[in-house]
Amino acid sequence: MEPNKPMANATPYWYVIQCKGGESFRAAEHLANQGYEILHPVLKIQRKRQNKLTWITEPLFPYYLFIRLDKIASNWRPIRSTRGVLRLLTFADKPVPVSDDLVETLKAHATAVDETPHTYFMAGEKVRITQGPFKELEAIFTRTKGEERAIVLLNILQRPQHLEMPLQHLKKD
Repeated sequence: MEPNKPMANATPYWYVIQCKGGESFRAAEHLANQGYEILHPVLKIQRKRQNKLTWITEPLFPYYLFIRLDKIASNWRPIRSTRGVLRLLTFADKPVPVSDDLVETLKAHATAVDETPHTYFMAGEKVRITQGPFKELEAIFTRTKGEERAIVLLNILQRPQHLEMPLQHLKKD
């Protein structure tokens, strides 16, 4: 019997594998090549690289993936020695199965695309506020603050005021 094939009457379970830093794709590929059923949930997201927006695929859990195994028949050694694999997650030195409901939920969202528009603004660019108490007012984008916030210059009572707000509340004018 092959080490990764379940016994006829045994029920396979899902387990969590911890991967070495940045090697979850490699580990998933090598385990799949060995015949294991793998779930490596990923998201497609838009990022700015070299002043261009590009779609990239990132793991939902950067250091983890899921593997379906027969608890009784599986030989853990080939898994632990696979490139990119650090270890199986255990409790009291025994691998702990993950609920099928969780895995099914992850499968349903595994290749979901993050459709959140990531609009990038230039300093001095005119923007329109789309939500909140200043909705529909025009402002001037000055800078970002972190990944999700922006500082804008807004004329309030004939005086320019710097305001901080979520980036998603702005659109190009």
